[in-house]
Amino acid sequence: MEKVAAVILAAGKGTRMKSGVVKVLHPAAGRPMIAWPVDAARAAGADPIVLVVGHQANAVMNTFRGAGDIRCAMQEEQLGTGHAVACARDALAGFRGTVLILCGDTPLLRGETLQELIAFHRGQGADLTVLTALMDNPHGYGRVVRDESGRVLRIVEQKDASPEEQAVREVNSGIYCMESDFLFANIDSIGSDNAQQEFYLTDLLAIAVAQGRVCLARATNDTDEIMGVNDRAQLAAASRILRQRINQGLMADGVTLVDPDHTYIDYGASIGPDTVIQPNCSIDGATVIGANCEIDAGSSITGCSIGNDCHIKAGSVLEDSQLHNGVSIGPMAHLRPGTVLHDHVKIGNFVETKKVVMGTGSKASHLTYLGDAEIGSEVNIGCGTITCNYDGVRKHRTVIGDGVFVGSDVQLVAPVTVGSNALIAAGTTVTSDVPSDALAIARVPQVNKEGWRLRKK
Repeated sequence: MEKVAAVILAAGKGTRMKSGVVKVLHPAAGRPMIAWPVDAARAAGADPIVLVVGHQANAVMNTFRGAGDIRCAMQEEQLGTGHAVACARDALAGFRGTVLILCGDTPLLRGETLQELIAFHRGQGADLTVLTALMDNPHGYGRVVRDESGRVLRIVEQKDASPEEQAVREVNSGIYCMESDFLFANIDSIGSDNAQQEFYLTDLLAIAVAQGRVCLARATNDTDEIMGVNDRAQLAAASRILRQRINQGLMADGVTLVDPDHTYIDYGASIGPDTVIQPNCSIDGATVIGANCEIDAGSSITGCSIGNDCHIKAGSVLEDSQLHNGVSIGPMAHLRPGTVLHDHVKIGNFVETKKVVMGTGSKASHLTYLGDAEIGSEVNIGCGTITCNYDGVRKHRTVIGDGVFVGSDVQLVAPVTVGSNALIAAGTTVTSDVPSDALAIARVPQVNKEGWRLRKK
Protein backbone atom coordinates (compact mmCIF):
# COMPACT_ATOMS: atom_id res chain seq x y z
CA MET A 1 0.00 0.00 0.00
CA GLU A 2 1.37 3.41 -0.96
CA LYS A 3 2.23 5.70 1.90
CA VAL A 4 0.91 9.21 2.49
CA ALA A 5 2.65 12.00 4.39
CA ALA A 6 1.47 15.55 5.02
CA VAL A 7 3.31 18.85 5.33
CA ILE A 8 1.26 21.55 7.04
CA LEU A 9 2.50 25.15 6.77
CA ALA A 10 2.13 26.86 10.13
CA ALA A 11 5.10 29.21 10.50
CA GLY A 12 3.42 32.56 9.88
CA LYS A 13 2.52 35.00 12.62
CA GLY A 14 -0.77 36.20 11.13
CA THR A 15 -0.30 39.94 11.53
CA ARG A 16 -3.85 40.69 10.39
CA MET A 17 -5.17 38.92 13.49
CA LYS A 18 -3.59 41.77 15.49
CA SER A 19 -2.89 39.38 18.33
CA GLY A 20 -0.14 38.21 20.64
CA VAL A 21 -1.19 34.65 19.77
CA VAL A 22 0.10 33.09 16.56
CA LYS A 23 -2.70 32.74 14.00
CA VAL A 24 -2.94 28.93 13.82
CA LEU A 25 -3.55 28.68 17.59
CA HIS A 26 -6.63 30.89 17.58
CA PRO A 27 -9.62 28.71 18.47
CA ALA A 28 -12.12 27.72 15.81
CA ALA A 29 -15.24 26.02 17.24
CA GLY A 30 -13.46 25.18 20.46
CA ARG A 31 -10.03 23.95 19.30
CA PRO A 32 -6.88 25.47 17.84
CA MET A 33 -7.36 26.28 14.17
CA ILE A 34 -4.45 24.05 13.13
CA ALA A 35 -6.05 20.98 14.74
CA TRP A 36 -8.63 20.90 11.94
CA PRO A 37 -6.23 20.40 8.98
CA VAL A 38 -4.21 17.98 11.12
CA ASP A 39 -7.35 15.88 11.61
CA ALA A 40 -8.14 16.13 7.89
CA ALA A 41 -4.66 14.83 7.08
CA ARG A 42 -5.10 11.96 9.53
CA ALA A 43 -8.46 11.07 8.00
CA ALA A 44 -6.71 10.90 4.63
CA GLY A 45 -4.24 8.37 6.02
CA ALA A 46 -1.25 10.68 6.38
CA ASP A 47 1.53 9.46 8.68
CA PRO A 48 3.82 11.20 9.39
CA ILE A 49 2.48 14.74 9.52
CA VAL A 50 5.13 17.46 9.48
CA LEU A 51 4.26 20.87 10.93
CA VAL A 52 6.44 23.63 9.53
CA VAL A 53 6.62 26.06 12.44
CA GLY A 54 8.21 29.44 13.01
CA HIS A 55 6.48 32.09 15.12
CA GLN A 56 5.72 30.75 18.62
CA ALA A 57 7.02 27.36 17.51
CA ASN A 58 7.03 25.87 21.00
CA ALA A 59 3.39 26.79 21.59
CA VAL A 60 2.37 25.19 18.30
CA MET A 61 4.40 22.04 19.00
CA ASN A 62 3.02 21.76 22.55
CA THR A 63 -0.50 21.63 21.11
CA PHE A 64 0.38 18.18 19.74
CA ARG A 65 2.69 16.99 22.50
CA GLY A 66 2.68 13.21 22.69
CA ALA A 67 1.14 12.71 19.22
CA GLY A 68 3.29 10.00 17.65
CA ASP A 69 2.40 10.91 14.07
CA ILE A 70 3.45 14.57 14.37
CA ARG A 71 6.89 15.85 13.45
CA CYS A 72 8.06 19.45 13.36
CA ALA A 73 10.35 21.39 11.04
CA MET A 74 11.60 24.89 11.79
CA GLN A 75 11.34 27.74 9.29
CA GLU A 76 13.52 30.40 10.89
CA GLU A 77 12.76 32.98 8.20
CA GLN A 78 9.42 33.07 6.39
CA LEU A 79 10.62 33.19 2.77
CA GLY A 80 7.54 31.82 1.05
CA THR A 81 5.61 28.58 0.69
CA GLY A 82 8.30 26.90 -1.40
CA HIS A 83 10.90 27.65 1.24
CA ALA A 84 8.55 26.32 3.95
CA VAL A 85 8.16 22.98 2.18
CA ALA A 86 11.93 22.78 1.66
CA CYS A 87 12.34 23.14 5.44
CA ALA A 88 10.31 19.92 5.87
CA ARG A 89 12.65 17.80 3.79
CA ASP A 90 14.80 16.53 6.67
CA ALA A 91 11.70 15.59 8.67
CA LEU A 92 10.64 13.39 5.74
CA ALA A 93 14.05 11.87 5.12
CA GLY A 94 13.63 8.37 3.70
CA PHE A 95 9.91 8.80 2.96
CA ARG A 96 8.70 7.55 -0.40
CA GLY A 97 5.10 8.01 -1.45
CA THR A 98 2.50 10.74 -1.81
CA VAL A 99 2.90 14.05 0.02
CA LEU A 100 -0.03 16.30 0.89
CA ILE A 101 0.84 19.97 1.33
CA LEU A 102 -1.73 21.82 3.42
CA CYS A 103 -2.12 25.19 5.10
CA GLY A 104 -2.51 25.50 8.87
CA ASP A 105 -5.15 28.22 8.50
CA THR A 106 -7.76 26.18 6.56
CA PRO A 107 -9.97 24.75 9.30
CA LEU A 108 -12.85 23.90 6.93
CA LEU A 109 -10.90 21.35 4.90
CA ARG A 110 -12.40 17.84 5.19
CA GLY A 111 -10.61 14.52 5.30
CA GLU A 112 -12.97 13.13 2.68
CA THR A 113 -11.87 15.81 0.24
CA LEU A 114 -8.22 14.88 0.72
CA GLN A 115 -9.05 11.21 0.27
CA GLU A 116 -10.72 12.03 -3.06
CA LEU A 117 -7.76 14.20 -4.06
CA ILE A 118 -5.29 11.38 -3.39
CA ALA A 119 -7.42 8.83 -5.23
CA PHE A 120 -7.71 11.12 -8.26
CA HIS A 121 -3.98 11.93 -8.18
CA ARG A 122 -2.97 8.28 -8.08
CA GLY A 123 -5.65 7.11 -10.46
CA GLN A 124 -4.43 9.55 -13.11
CA GLY A 125 -0.76 8.74 -12.51
CA ALA A 126 -0.04 12.39 -11.71
CA ASP A 127 3.18 13.80 -10.33
CA LEU A 128 1.48 16.92 -9.00
CA THR A 129 -2.21 17.65 -8.40
CA VAL A 130 -3.58 20.90 -7.02
CA LEU A 131 -6.91 21.18 -5.21
CA THR A 132 -9.01 23.90 -6.81
CA ALA A 133 -12.47 25.41 -6.54
CA LEU A 134 -14.86 27.05 -8.99
CA MET A 135 -15.93 30.48 -7.73
CA ASP A 136 -18.50 32.89 -9.09
CA ASN A 137 -16.31 35.73 -7.83
CA PRO A 138 -12.67 34.59 -7.94
CA HIS A 139 -11.24 38.03 -7.18
CA GLY A 140 -8.03 37.85 -5.18
CA TYR A 141 -7.26 34.18 -5.90
CA GLY A 142 -4.64 32.75 -8.21
CA ARG A 143 -6.23 31.42 -11.42
CA VAL A 144 -5.64 27.88 -12.66
CA VAL A 145 -4.81 27.80 -16.36
CA ARG A 146 -5.27 24.45 -18.12
CA ASP A 147 -4.49 23.19 -21.60
CA GLU A 148 -7.03 21.65 -23.95
CA SER A 149 -6.54 18.21 -22.38
CA GLY A 150 -7.29 19.51 -18.89
CA ARG A 151 -3.74 19.43 -17.61
CA VAL A 152 -2.56 22.39 -15.57
CA LEU A 153 -0.18 24.75 -17.35
CA ARG A 154 0.33 27.34 -14.65
CA ILE A 155 -1.20 29.28 -11.77
CA VAL A 156 -1.39 33.04 -12.32
CA GLU A 157 -1.81 35.44 -9.43
CA GLN A 158 -4.56 38.05 -9.73
CA LYS A 159 -2.17 40.96 -10.15
CA ASP A 160 -0.29 39.18 -12.94
CA ALA A 161 -3.31 37.77 -14.82
CA SER A 162 -4.38 38.96 -18.26
CA PRO A 163 -8.04 39.91 -18.83
CA GLU A 164 -8.65 36.44 -20.27
CA GLU A 165 -6.99 34.77 -17.29
CA GLN A 166 -8.92 36.95 -14.84
CA ALA A 167 -12.11 35.58 -16.38
CA VAL A 168 -11.14 32.06 -15.29
CA ARG A 169 -13.34 30.89 -12.40
CA GLU A 170 -11.11 28.02 -11.21
CA VAL A 171 -8.85 29.15 -8.38
CA ASN A 172 -5.89 27.74 -6.50
CA SER A 173 -6.55 26.55 -2.94
CA GLY A 174 -2.88 26.32 -1.93
CA ILE A 175 -3.42 22.59 -1.23
CA TYR A 176 -1.36 20.10 -3.21
CA CYS A 177 -0.76 16.41 -3.68
CA MET A 178 2.69 15.44 -5.00
CA GLU A 179 4.87 12.41 -5.40
CA SER A 180 7.84 12.62 -3.06
CA ASP A 181 10.41 11.84 -5.75
CA PHE A 182 9.27 14.78 -7.86
CA LEU A 183 8.87 17.10 -4.89
CA PHE A 184 12.27 16.62 -3.30
CA ALA A 185 14.12 16.47 -6.62
CA ASN A 186 12.76 19.89 -7.61
CA ILE A 187 12.04 21.90 -4.49
CA ASP A 188 15.48 23.53 -4.62
CA SER A 189 14.87 24.64 -8.21
CA ILE A 190 12.31 27.22 -7.13
CA GLY A 191 13.65 30.73 -7.51
CA SER A 192 12.82 34.02 -5.80
CA ASP A 193 12.85 36.29 -8.83
CA ASN A 194 9.65 38.12 -7.93
CA ALA A 195 8.51 41.33 -6.29
CA GLN A 196 8.43 39.74 -2.83
CA GLN A 197 11.74 37.89 -3.32
CA GLU A 198 10.09 34.78 -1.91
CA PHE A 199 10.08 31.15 -2.99
CA TYR A 200 6.57 30.25 -4.18
CA LEU A 201 5.38 26.66 -4.25
CA THR A 202 3.26 27.44 -7.31
CA ASP A 203 6.50 27.57 -9.32
CA LEU A 204 6.63 23.77 -9.06
CA LEU A 205 3.77 23.60 -11.57
CA ALA A 206 5.83 25.38 -14.22
CA ILE A 207 8.76 23.08 -13.42
CA ALA A 208 6.52 20.01 -13.76
CA VAL A 209 5.14 21.22 -17.09
CA ALA A 210 8.64 21.94 -18.41
CA GLN A 211 9.70 18.40 -17.51
CA GLY A 212 6.68 16.89 -19.23
CA ARG A 213 5.28 15.65 -15.92
CA VAL A 214 1.60 14.90 -15.37
CA CYS A 215 0.26 18.01 -13.67
CA LEU A 216 -3.47 18.03 -12.87
CA ALA A 217 -6.14 19.87 -10.87
CA ARG A 218 -9.10 18.52 -8.92
CA ALA A 219 -11.96 20.86 -8.02
CA THR A 220 -13.77 20.52 -4.71
CA ASN A 221 -17.55 20.80 -4.68
CA ASP A 222 -17.54 22.90 -1.51
CA THR A 223 -15.76 26.23 -1.91
CA ASP A 224 -15.92 26.80 1.84
CA GLU A 225 -13.27 24.13 2.32
CA ILE A 226 -10.46 26.16 0.79
CA MET A 227 -11.23 29.27 2.84
CA GLY A 228 -8.13 30.56 4.56
CA VAL A 229 -8.37 32.49 7.81
CA ASN A 230 -6.38 35.71 7.85
CA ASP A 231 -8.28 37.95 10.26
CA ARG A 232 -10.86 37.72 13.01
CA ALA A 233 -13.81 38.26 10.70
CA GLN A 234 -12.76 35.26 8.63
CA LEU A 235 -12.16 33.29 11.84
CA ALA A 236 -15.72 34.02 12.94
CA ALA A 237 -17.06 32.99 9.53
CA ALA A 238 -15.10 29.72 9.59
CA SER A 239 -16.19 28.97 13.16
CA ARG A 240 -19.82 29.53 12.19
CA ILE A 241 -19.53 26.97 9.40
CA LEU A 242 -17.78 24.49 11.68
CA ARG A 243 -20.54 24.82 14.26
CA GLN A 244 -23.16 24.34 11.56
CA ARG A 245 -21.48 21.05 10.70
CA ILE A 246 -21.38 20.07 14.37
CA ASN A 247 -25.04 20.95 14.84
CA GLN A 248 -26.07 19.06 11.72
CA GLY A 249 -24.30 15.97 13.03
CA LEU A 250 -25.99 16.23 16.43
CA MET A 251 -29.45 16.65 14.91
CA ALA A 252 -28.81 13.64 12.68
CA ASP A 253 -28.08 11.67 15.87
CA GLY A 254 -31.40 12.61 17.50
CA VAL A 255 -30.66 15.86 19.35
CA THR A 256 -33.24 18.65 19.02
CA LEU A 257 -31.78 22.11 18.45
CA VAL A 258 -34.68 24.55 18.48
CA ASP A 259 -32.63 27.21 16.65
CA PRO A 260 -29.37 25.70 15.36
CA ASP A 261 -28.18 29.03 13.95
CA HIS A 262 -28.08 30.43 17.48
CA THR A 263 -26.77 27.40 19.35
CA TYR A 264 -23.03 27.33 20.01
CA ILE A 265 -21.66 23.82 20.50
CA ASP A 266 -17.93 23.19 20.24
CA TYR A 267 -16.10 20.28 18.69
CA GLY A 268 -16.01 17.19 20.93
CA ALA A 269 -19.22 17.76 22.88
CA SER A 270 -21.28 14.57 23.30
CA ILE A 271 -25.07 14.90 23.58
CA GLY A 272 -27.56 12.05 23.88
CA PRO A 273 -30.74 11.51 21.85
CA ASP A 274 -33.99 13.31 22.66
CA THR A 275 -32.16 16.07 24.48
CA VAL A 276 -33.67 19.46 23.61
CA ILE A 277 -31.46 22.55 23.47
CA GLN A 278 -33.04 26.00 23.34
CA PRO A 279 -31.44 29.00 21.57
CA ASN A 280 -28.39 30.96 22.74
CA CYS A 281 -26.85 28.09 24.65
CA SER A 282 -23.08 27.65 24.72
CA ILE A 283 -21.66 24.14 25.23
CA ASP A 284 -17.93 23.50 25.15
CA GLY A 285 -16.25 20.44 23.69
CA ALA A 286 -15.29 18.82 26.97
CA THR A 287 -18.95 18.42 27.95
CA VAL A 288 -20.98 15.20 27.94
CA ILE A 289 -24.78 15.45 28.16
CA GLY A 290 -27.03 12.39 28.43
CA ALA A 291 -30.38 11.54 26.87
CA ASN A 292 -33.76 13.22 27.46
CA CYS A 293 -32.30 16.38 28.94
CA GLU A 294 -33.64 19.92 28.59
CA ILE A 295 -31.17 22.78 28.21
CA ASP A 296 -33.03 26.06 28.39
CA ALA A 297 -32.18 29.33 26.66
CA GLY A 298 -29.03 31.21 27.58
CA SER A 299 -27.33 28.40 29.48
CA SER A 300 -23.54 28.12 29.43
CA ILE A 301 -21.97 24.70 30.04
CA THR A 302 -18.22 24.16 30.23
CA GLY A 303 -16.40 20.92 30.96
CA CYS A 304 -19.37 19.18 32.58
CA SER A 305 -20.67 15.62 32.73
CA ILE A 306 -24.47 15.60 32.80
CA GLY A 307 -26.55 12.44 33.16
CA ASN A 308 -29.93 11.53 31.70
CA ASP A 309 -33.23 13.36 32.29
CA CYS A 310 -31.63 16.53 33.63
CA HIS A 311 -33.10 20.01 33.28
CA ILE A 312 -30.81 23.03 33.02
CA LYS A 313 -33.06 26.05 33.28
CA ALA A 314 -32.60 29.42 31.61
CA GLY A 315 -29.52 31.52 32.25
CA SER A 316 -27.60 28.96 34.30
CA VAL A 317 -23.81 28.70 34.18
CA LEU A 318 -22.15 25.32 34.78
CA GLU A 319 -18.38 24.84 34.99
CA ASP A 320 -16.42 21.60 35.46
CA SER A 321 -19.25 19.94 37.36
CA GLN A 322 -20.73 16.45 37.45
CA LEU A 323 -24.48 15.90 37.44
CA HIS A 324 -26.04 12.47 37.82
CA ASN A 325 -29.54 11.57 36.56
CA GLY A 326 -32.70 13.63 37.02
CA VAL A 327 -30.94 16.76 38.32
CA SER A 328 -32.64 20.15 38.04
CA ILE A 329 -30.58 23.36 37.86
CA GLY A 330 -31.69 27.00 37.90
CA PRO A 331 -32.92 29.23 36.53
CA MET A 332 -29.96 31.59 36.95
CA ALA A 333 -27.86 29.15 38.97
CA HIS A 334 -24.05 28.98 38.98
CA LEU A 335 -22.25 25.66 39.41
CA ARG A 336 -18.54 26.28 39.85
CA PRO A 337 -15.75 23.69 39.47
CA GLY A 338 -15.82 20.65 41.72
CA THR A 339 -19.59 20.45 42.09
CA VAL A 340 -20.95 16.87 42.16
CA LEU A 341 -24.72 16.42 42.29
CA HIS A 342 -26.20 12.95 42.69
CA ASP A 343 -29.57 11.74 41.37
CA HIS A 344 -32.58 14.07 41.65
CA VAL A 345 -30.75 16.94 43.30
CA LYS A 346 -32.40 20.33 42.83
CA ILE A 347 -30.41 23.56 42.63
CA GLY A 348 -32.75 26.53 42.27
CA ASN A 349 -32.57 30.14 41.17
CA PHE A 350 -29.63 32.27 42.27
CA VAL A 351 -27.85 29.37 43.97
CA GLU A 352 -24.07 29.12 43.70
CA THR A 353 -22.05 25.99 44.44
CA LYS A 354 -18.30 25.34 44.52
CA LYS A 355 -16.51 22.09 45.46
CA VAL A 356 -19.74 20.66 46.78
CA VAL A 357 -20.99 17.08 46.83
CA MET A 358 -24.74 16.73 47.31
CA GLY A 359 -26.42 13.36 47.89
CA THR A 360 -29.51 11.93 46.24
CA GLY A 361 -32.68 13.99 46.55
CA SER A 362 -31.15 16.98 48.29
CA LYS A 363 -32.19 20.49 47.33
CA ALA A 364 -31.17 24.13 47.64
CA SER A 365 -34.04 25.95 46.01
CA HIS A 366 -32.99 29.60 46.03
CA LEU A 367 -30.61 32.37 47.06
CA THR A 368 -27.87 30.22 48.58
CA TYR A 369 -24.10 29.82 48.49
CA LEU A 370 -22.61 26.37 49.15
CA GLY A 371 -18.83 26.10 49.00
CA ASP A 372 -16.39 23.40 50.17
CA ALA A 373 -19.17 21.23 51.53
CA GLU A 374 -20.23 17.60 51.70
CA ILE A 375 -24.00 17.31 51.89
CA GLY A 376 -25.84 14.03 52.39
CA SER A 377 -29.05 12.69 50.87
CA GLU A 378 -32.55 14.18 51.27
CA VAL A 379 -31.21 17.40 52.76
CA ASN A 380 -33.18 20.63 52.55
CA ILE A 381 -31.11 23.81 52.34
CA GLY A 382 -33.28 26.83 53.09
CA CYS A 383 -33.31 30.15 51.30
CA GLY A 384 -30.41 32.46 52.13
CA THR A 385 -28.13 29.76 53.54
CA ILE A 386 -24.37 30.32 53.34
CA THR A 387 -21.47 28.03 54.10
CA CYS A 388 -18.84 30.39 55.45
CA ASN A 389 -15.85 28.47 54.12
CA TYR A 390 -13.09 31.10 54.04
CA ASP A 391 -11.51 32.67 57.11
CA GLY A 392 -9.35 35.09 55.15
CA VAL A 393 -6.40 32.70 55.03
CA ARG A 394 -7.63 29.15 54.43
CA LYS A 395 -10.69 27.34 53.11
CA HIS A 396 -12.59 25.00 55.47
CA ARG A 397 -15.22 22.29 54.90
CA THR A 398 -18.80 21.93 56.02
CA VAL A 399 -20.25 18.42 56.42
CA ILE A 400 -24.02 17.91 56.56
CA GLY A 401 -25.46 14.45 57.17
CA ASP A 402 -28.45 12.74 55.57
CA GLY A 403 -31.95 14.06 56.20
CA VAL A 404 -30.90 17.41 57.68
CA PHE A 405 -33.31 20.32 57.43
CA VAL A 406 -31.61 23.71 57.24
CA GLY A 407 -33.95 26.65 57.71
CA SER A 408 -33.75 29.99 55.92
CA ASP A 409 -31.01 32.57 56.53
CA VAL A 410 -28.56 30.14 58.13
CA GLN A 411 -24.80 30.65 58.24
CA LEU A 412 -22.63 27.55 58.70
CA VAL A 413 -19.18 28.73 59.85
CA ALA A 414 -16.70 26.08 58.72
CA PRO A 415 -15.17 23.84 59.81
CA VAL A 416 -18.42 22.43 61.13
CA THR A 417 -20.34 19.13 61.01
CA VAL A 418 -24.11 18.73 61.22
CA GLY A 419 -25.24 15.22 62.11
CA SER A 420 -27.94 13.32 60.25
CA ASN A 421 -31.61 14.26 60.77
CA ALA A 422 -30.70 17.44 62.65
CA LEU A 423 -32.75 20.61 62.23
CA ILE A 424 -31.16 24.06 62.00
CA ALA A 425 -33.62 26.79 62.91
CA ALA A 426 -34.07 29.76 60.61
CA GLY A 427 -31.69 32.66 61.30
CA THR A 428 -29.14 30.47 63.08
CA THR A 429 -25.39 31.00 62.88
CA VAL A 430 -23.81 27.57 63.38
CA THR A 431 -20.31 27.83 64.86
CA SER A 432 -19.97 24.40 66.43
CA ASP A 433 -20.92 20.85 65.51
CA VAL A 434 -24.56 19.81 65.72
CA PRO A 435 -25.34 16.25 66.91
CA SER A 436 -27.62 13.95 64.93
CA ASP A 437 -31.36 14.43 65.56
CA ALA A 438 -30.73 17.71 67.41
CA LEU A 439 -32.34 21.12 66.98
CA ALA A 440 -29.80 23.95 66.70
CA ILE A 441 -30.87 27.51 67.46
CA ALA A 442 -28.38 30.35 67.71
CA ARG A 443 -30.01 33.76 67.47
CA VAL A 444 -30.79 36.71 69.73
CA PRO A 445 -34.19 36.22 71.42
CA GLN A 446 -36.92 38.50 70.10
CA VAL A 447 -37.91 41.43 72.29
CA ASN A 448 -41.23 43.28 71.76
CA LYS A 449 -41.43 46.79 73.26
CA GLU A 450 -45.11 47.62 73.32
CA GLY A 451 -46.16 51.17 72.41
CA TRP A 452 -42.63 52.12 71.32
CA ARG A 453 -43.72 53.67 67.98
CA LEU A 454 -46.36 55.80 69.70
CA ARG A 455 -43.86 57.18 72.17
CA LYS A 456 -41.40 58.04 69.40
CA LYS A 457 -44.11 60.01 67.60
